[in-house]
Amino acid sequence: MKHLLLFPLVFWSLVSPLRADLHIQAEGFADLGGWLVDAQFMDQMGSPYLLAHGLGKPVKDAVTTISIPTASKYRVWVRTYNWTARWKVPGAPGRFQVWFNGNAVPETFGTVGEKWHWQDGGVLELAQGECEVRLKDLTGFAGRCDAIWLSPDLNAKPRANLSFQRKAPVQEEGKSAEAEIMGKYDLVVVGGGVAGTCAAIRAAEQGLKVALIQNRPVLGGNNSSEIRVPMAGKTRQAPFPKLGEVVEELNKGNDQHKAALIEVDKNIDLFLEHHMNAIQMEGKRIKYVYAQHVRTGERKRFEATLFADCTGDGNLGYLAGADFRLGRESRSETGESKAPEKADKVFLGATLHWKSKRGSKPSSFPKCEWAVQFDEKTCMNAFGSSWKWEAGYRYDMIKDAEYIRDYLFRVIYGNWAYQKNHVNKFNNAQLTWMAYVLGKRESRRLLGDVIVKQQDILEDRKFPDGCVSSSWGIDLHGPDPKNTKHFPGEEFIAKADHSGKGKQPFVIPYRSFYSRNIDNLFMAGRCISVTHVAHGHIRVMKTTGTMGEVVGLAASVCKKQKCTPREVYSEHWEKLVKLFKE
Repeated sequence: MKHLLLFPLVFWSLVSPLRADLHIQAEGFADLGGWLVDAQFMDQMGSPYLLAHGLGKPVKDAVTTISIPTASKYRVWVRTYNWTARWKVPGAPGRFQVWFNGNAVPETFGTVGEKWHWQDGGVLELAQGECEVRLKDLTGFAGRCDAIWLSPDLNAKPRANLSFQRKAPVQEEGKSAEAEIMGKYDLVVVGGGVAGTCAAIRAAEQGLKVALIQNRPVLGGNNSSEIRVPMAGKTRQAPFPKLGEVVEELNKGNDQHKAALIEVDKNIDLFLEHHMNAIQMEGKRIKYVYAQHVRTGERKRFEATLFADCTGDGNLGYLAGADFRLGRESRSETGESKAPEKADKVFLGATLHWKSKRGSKPSSFPKCEWAVQFDEKTCMNAFGSSWKWEAGYRYDMIKDAEYIRDYLFRVIYGNWAYQKNHVNKFNNAQLTWMAYVLGKRESRRLLGDVIVKQQDILEDRKFPDGCVSSSWGIDLHGPDPKNTKHFPGEEFIAKADHSGKGKQPFVIPYRSFYSRNIDNLFMAGRCISVTHVAHGHIRVMKTTGTMGEVVGLAASVCKKQKCTPREVYSEHWEKLVKLFKE
């Protein structure tokens, strides 16, 4: 039976049939000003939202125009929250105002609530006709606005589960979403990081019609300008030194270079700022995926013979019902010496990079009482971050992602505030850039016919389908004990265990690049079929990009031989090996 699977979503309409209630989606503002569209937590909180990421300086107003149907007094509600309230600290750093035709709503927003909720802004009288709406940031410290709701019924309240997905899928078995039908592809790649981009390019080179769906405005994932992690690892290694050529080409340039490589290929349709959040199954096969434009809410339906999950978080596989793991396996299950005695939900941490520059004259910075507090013993004395700045080890990297990102905001701002106000060498320094998109190392791992383990790597096991050379050590991160001493349970500095070097390079088997229970699903990137320990070895981007190349080539064998990803290995392996050598 066909069935529709989707992340928990709720629904809304622009105007109530009973009243002139108005809904304004913040991400749909005509002019975003200095506000940023933050779509990375859509599946957890229900919508993209606007973020005032000004490094302590208020950002330019976001502005749009709406039509007021009837002159009246309106009660104004805004979906937002005080993003530091969950830590029980003083202050509300994300304060902002909403203005209608030059008049501010009585209340200031972002001042209350530990979770996303509707904050009552009070009553404002509005005339009929066109009305300018402004979001006015007051601080530059991560204020956030999801939506605005107005009602002439001054006693009305928006429903707590009021939806913000303008053309969301129908939550009924057997029914399709209201979506533009994009036609049928040979391969749909979900996730435009290094792995997904490489998969799309390699498949297109073989003549496949490919859709590449990416929920950010740029390609590259952790290697993009939004996160700025350099590619690590080696490419073009034995046994197939031709693999990795696309990775190296991507590594030559910036976001624009990566996009240009895709845009010149007539076999690839690129869909930036489209978030995949629903699918339709047919037995054990994915039939359609649905993607929503993060600004307009418009939905598209993609049909394909084959799909590749390159999302990092394994989102496509999760929706399809693919077998997966989260956290660390137990030592008794895997036999790995580096595994814990008991299975748990501990992860490698996630990072926000930041940097500063030295100016020619002193500059000030607020004390940030709401941030993590530092002193002369705990201050990092840093002009920028490194890979060591990471957090979230004991939190769910998917469900708790916004919490982890916001905690790193508090760490970075708190440390910088102490340096600016107490350490002389930072008098002339200024923050110049800070990521707001979380750089994840680990989350879901989708399970294939082979699950690579620590023993495979250290003993250099020779798989008959070995194809991707992985030159990194078993690089497992955990809290630095020195950091734990001062910040127990909320560490943000990592210590790496590189003790598992083994014989290099280990060659990863093809059978870890497709799902063991979803017949037409490939995966490439950090969500492939490995244990937590082995994940520490395969997760760097030159390696994951080479996985993408293998998946793209394997998809072409599937098309030519009318076979599944599993059957590529069992029946057509030499045909894929031939492509590796061309």
